[in-house]
Amino acid sequence: MIDVKDLAKNYAVDEQTLKAVDNVSFIAEKGDMISIIGHSGSGKTTLLSLIGGLTKPDAGSVTINGTDIWGLDDNSRSHFRNQHMSFIYQFSSLIPTLTALENILLPTAFGKFSGDVADYAKELIGIVGMKEKTNAYPSHLSGGQQRRIAIARAFINSPSIILADEPTGDLDEETEHEIIRLFQRMNEDRKTTFVIVTHNNEIAAQAKKRFRMSGGVLNPITAAYGGMTEVSGLK
Repeated sequence: MIDVKDLAKNYAVDEQTLKAVDNVSFIAEKGDMISIIGHSGSGKTTLLSLIGGLTKPDAGSVTINGTDIWGLDDNSRSHFRNQHMSFIYQFSSLIPTLTALENILLPTAFGKFSGDVADYAKELIGIVGMKEKTNAYPSHLSGGQQRRIAIARAFINSPSIILADEPTGDLDEETEHEIIRLFQRMNEDRKTTFVIVTHNNEIAAQAKKRFRMSGGVLNPITAAYGGMTEVSGLK
């Protein structure tokens, strides 16, 4: 479970205070799929970074599976992330000197994992349709292909939580649908919790819980794509 309470992050811009995240609170139960939609600069990415323990909040708390992540020291927080969550960033961030398969396996170098992770990595690379690129280096992959490998990498440590920032931003429509189906399958079969930031209404509508972020403020959306209505006053 993710319990975000009164979370705030401010930045100084031209001698003014910008409220990137303004007193945000919400709860994600195990197995929830949550989407957060909003324009660029609305605070979506900053919110993900705060939840994931990458950016320190100015106020509020993030409790994940009973652990206050901002009550941990840096090393403990890094270890906690490695054991419980994975990130899918706007950019693939693959290591150029590693093959596609080696990039997928990279998170396993920082913790103890049971089972044959190499076999699982090969299964994942097939799931995202990149089996023929197993031994290819990032420089030989298109942007969309790199994104698929980054998505497969996010699942290698069997995380209980996936934090995804525009996960299908540079994919074609067919691949986008395949990735969303993968998310849904992992969500339903493994009860993986997803928090997905996107500007795509169609993707957002797939989530069980939907929010819109604007000016650092998070509000729930009560209806699905095509007629989404915001509810103000979320605390």
